[in-house]
Amino acid sequence: MKSILLPFDAGMSRRALFRYSFMTTAAMLLGRKTGFAEAAAAAASPKAKAGAVIQIWLWGGPCHIDTFDPKPGAGYDFCGPLNQAIPTNVDGMELGMLLPNLAKQADKFSLIRSMTHENNAHETASYMVQTGHTDGEHLVYPSMGAVVSLFKGYDAGYSGLIPPYIVLTEPQGRFSEAGFLGPRYKPFATGGDPAKMPFAVEGIVADGISPEHQKIRRELLGRLDTLGKQFPGDPQFAEFQKAGDAAYDMILGDGAEVFKLNKESEELRNRYGRNTFGQSCLAARRLVERGAKYVTINYKGWDTHKQHFQTMSKKLPEMDQGVAALLQDLAERGLLESTIVWCGGEFGRTPRVMWEAPWNGGRSHFGKVFSTLIAGGGFRGGHVVGSSNATGEEVASRPVYPWDLTASMYELLGIDPDGTFPRAGDESVRITPKITGNMKFGGRLKEIM
Repeated sequence: MKSILLPFDAGMSRRALFRYSFMTTAAMLLGRKTGFAEAAAAAASPKAKAGAVIQIWLWGGPCHIDTFDPKPGAGYDFCGPLNQAIPTNVDGMELGMLLPNLAKQADKFSLIRSMTHENNAHETASYMVQTGHTDGEHLVYPSMGAVVSLFKGYDAGYSGLIPPYIVLTEPQGRFSEAGFLGPRYKPFATGGDPAKMPFAVEGIVADGISPEHQKIRRELLGRLDTLGKQFPGDPQFAEFQKAGDAAYDMILGDGAEVFKLNKESEELRNRYGRNTFGQSCLAARRLVERGAKYVTINYKGWDTHKQHFQTMSKKLPEMDQGVAALLQDLAERGLLESTIVWCGGEFGRTPRVMWEAPWNGGRSHFGKVFSTLIAGGGFRGGHVVGSSNATGEEVASRPVYPWDLTASMYELLGIDPDGTFPRAGDESVRITPKITGNMKFGGRLKEIM
């Protein structure tokens, strides 16, 4: 059986979600596998320490010296008003002055302060960081979320009602997340706003249509299903009926429950922050708790060419509160040890502030050196990997490239980073790049694995 392909490129519509749920469940029930599924089974590893990933994507690129690599001694032209570093609960590790909540959770995460790829374009930098492949190769590679969906999702025996790869709340549109794997492996984008009640998840919570009305529609559809009634004993119709029931359960039953954030206590919701990002972090925890394999939180607003510090005065406290609450909540529930959390963007921002007009205190794109937070799923907390120089403009030690980070995460997920998976025909391609020519590698993050 060929892969079930969905005829769209952006987030799934309500109708597409139903079709997705119905067809993938039907394929699973009928026991049919794709070539990709066979590859997933072959590459599965019993040594996996992590079962899920939460990716917090700071869309646009956060400034490393304002966040995870503070440089208070660099002076005003680099730090502006954010000219202090604060201690954490780990000796010797400091954070930017607007991250006090994360400072209390530093034993749960490690910092990579020497990320680099030297690319300053949003599209190609996003592609490199999220796929772990260089731009300009002969294939468009899938994002890490799509690869995890392949190796840990429906093809590999996942039977949850929740799609294995989910984006809160909208796709980037910077590149094709599924790459050559095809639209079947694109994420389900929730749409809506988790800070609002109800959380209007596309395809599950219909605006203006109550659950009772949805049930009436389902009953009407059942009465109109004359073809199925003509073959009451047909096993294939029975299997498709099961698939239909599962799809409706996603909309009307247990599947929809995961998005009802009001099931959580007010105290916990307040701990995360009553804003879109904070509640997205809470939704991500609920999703991995229910079995989702890869959840991306697309947190926009970090492309601060102008008035950078005014924007940071809002964004940094939101990010600090939401990520700190997520790490604490996962740890308290025993989920952090099996869930990788990584937080960062496609690059950093220029350490030297652009005070002149028209930027008026802005920062531009900077792929030469940036920082990433990594936690859980087999990564040790309380460590710093690599360093930048005194002004944050150069990697000073232990460079880490995007493919080093993705290979490390794949290893902890039980996916062989050096393995291959088939595409059209018999050609096989590697999950992570092979060291060839002048390609730069820093090696996997063994010091924190």
